[in-house]
Amino acid sequence: MNLEDEFAQYRGELVAHCYRMLGSLHDAEDAVQETYLRAWRGFADFEQRSSVRTWLYRIATRVCLNALQHSSRRLVPSALGAPGNDPDEIEPQSLEVSWLEPFPDLLDPAAVVGTRQSLRLAMVAALQHLPPRQRAVLILRDVLAWQASEVAGLLETTTAAVNSSLQRARAELARLSPAEDEFSEPDEPVRRALLDQYAKAFEQADLVALEGLLTQDTRWEMPPIPTWFSGRVDVLRLLKAKLPPGEGKRMMVETAANGQPAFAMYTRGRDGGFHGHSLQVLTLTKAGVTSVLSFHQPALFPAFGFPIDRYPQD
Repeated sequence: MNLEDEFAQYRGELVAHCYRMLGSLHDAEDAVQETYLRAWRGFADFEQRSSVRTWLYRIATRVCLNALQHSSRRLVPSALGAPGNDPDEIEPQSLEVSWLEPFPDLLDPAAVVGTRQSLRLAMVAALQHLPPRQRAVLILRDVLAWQASEVAGLLETTTAAVNSSLQRARAELARLSPAEDEFSEPDEPVRRALLDQYAKAFEQADLVALEGLLTQDTRWEMPPIPTWFSGRVDVLRLLKAKLPPGEGKRMMVETAANGQPAFAMYTRGRDGGFHGHSLQVLTLTKAGVTSVLSFHQPALFPAFGFPIDRYPQD
């Protein structure tokens, strides 16, 4: 295997690693590109004291830490303040906030399956609250299973400092991120039926059906819109105001993001075509849909293999 092929085989998992660090697919892809440039330039000095994979992870982590010196953390609306309750008082899109982005499972299914919980949106959102070096320590130790001494070498610090940082990071993550049993998905075929019912109900604006699918404590977030809603009553009030009734007005196309079920939602325009509206990432529990992060960013569609616009002849 030549060097180019060896680099290429790690691309998917490196993008996933940089995504955990940066919270943005686009920033992660840029970071991996920079990682490969640095690796090509520095390969003559690589003395194979570690595997190529480990070496690339070292470079990628440094690239991410450098990037985080010049950018703010990626956020979801619920990190900005209390929920709203009036669908007629929704704030306009905020382009000044650096918003968390979803991660397409199709980029590297193996990486998603192997580290599924660490890529869930709730987990990545929680990681964004950690200081960059603390974030790196937790990912390297708990996701990639590096030894504390390896992490210390990368960060040019002591093993004791790494262990202390890891302890603080775990405590903060436990406070911010839901426990695994809170978002354990239902088994097939219950999961399949739930998703089919959700897509049909959304396409038909069937609020009665949606009421039965959403949990009592469900939340609805719509980045880059800062306003978010919490609780089934308020979420249904929002959907009633924003979903015009009738069939044929919306199309839900199933996909997957962050190891979670997702839908690309299209709305029919006056030209008869369907146009990208939002990418919905669902969190399922055995009780139903407990949260929806609806990214009102059609520009994300191509990363998931979807066109922004669909026409009958397509």
